[in-house]
Amino acid sequence: MTDTDARATGQRIKELRRAADMSQSDLAIAMERSESWVSQVERGVQPVERLSVLQALADALGVSVRDVRPDAGTPAEEPQEAQSPASNDLDALRVALTGHPALSSLFDGPTAEATASADELRAQIDEVWDLAHASKYAALSERLSTLLPSIEAAVRRAPASDLLELHALRARTYQVVAAAFVRQDEADAAWVAADRALQAAELAGKPLEVVASLFRMAHAFIRQQRTEQAEQAASSAVAVLAPRAESQDCPPEELSLLGAMNLVLAVINAREGHRAETHRHIGQAREIAARLGEDRNDFDTEFGPTNVELHAVATAVDLGDAGLALDVASSVDPSGLSPERQSRFLLDVARAHAQRRHVGEAVAALLDAEKLAPEQIHSHHSARTVVRDLVQLSGSRIPKPLAQLAERMAIN
Repeated sequence: MTDTDARATGQRIKELRRAADMSQSDLAIAMERSESWVSQVERGVQPVERLSVLQALADALGVSVRDVRPDAGTPAEEPQEAQSPASNDLDALRVALTGHPALSSLFDGPTAEATASADELRAQIDEVWDLAHASKYAALSERLSTLLPSIEAAVRRAPASDLLELHALRARTYQVVAAAFVRQDEADAAWVAADRALQAAELAGKPLEVVASLFRMAHAFIRQQRTEQAEQAASSAVAVLAPRAESQDCPPEELSLLGAMNLVLAVINAREGHRAETHRHIGQAREIAARLGEDRNDFDTEFGPTNVELHAVATAVDLGDAGLALDVASSVDPSGLSPERQSRFLLDVARAHAQRRHVGEAVAALLDAEKLAPEQIHSHHSARTVVRDLVQLSGSRIPKPLAQLAERMAIN
């Protein structure tokens, strides 16, 4: 949705609200949103793109979805304005993911050349996860393009005694592939990688790796706007892990995955406008994080008290509660987390400031995020959207730092 479309839709919603003799407060209550969110929608600052939210608006106003937005499409349609450029730093990895992962190994006989050992592969997987947490996607793509066929060949040539360990390593490799594609808005490739991770984790006999793969799959579904499937993936894991977490002897790794899945459900509900459910899942994640008592990185989820608060900020922004987001953000110190998490936090802070029309503060947060993870900020759909919004808010007097940032991001 373009800025012009967002303003036109907002004006139409304002007219429909007044025709229904409703105040912004009345509509906010009917939508289970904040009055600030309604104001932002009517001003075109907060675009309404999800069909479920459009339907909820239509129901609250007593009209059809087409009355709210005449061009409303189907849930499968992806909004074009938020998309990243057609190519990105993961193009080589996408090619490596295509087709059979190790076709030549099916034709190699017993004299085939030696493959990497499990220890060598484990070290390489740790390195690519470090690159993912640093949002260094070009280097990540180059390394994974070699690592993927290597580990697939190792699985096919290994003796039976080594297979379980190698399948576990293969699962972790495809999890990092899925995570990278999600962050670069390549949701279809992320789904393929997450599905391969899931299969490998089951072959390895590692139930927690299966859950970790479901975590990556849920995020892929979120990016595809397939919220029902994302919710099913996360809820199925919570249904299994929650009863186990009642035991005081529950391993911290299981608690981390349970907490991470609650954060997934919080994100889903926030994007669907379900305020109460969003806060419930954030609350459950807080309880689990408090029980752990420290920031951890089990299964590369970075789950812990700090990451919960980062999600509290992000979901508040998604709900249009910019004030709450900034209040929570003011007490968060993300410096102990990865550059990827820190830059995403700053991006959400920028989004909150943009909702409140604080151009200077939003630009400052974006520039700090860019210093930490330039590849992520230059390509992430939310970063590109907020920069466009800030340019629009600035009118003819675009601050020089914002203009320079837009130029670096190739935003016209």
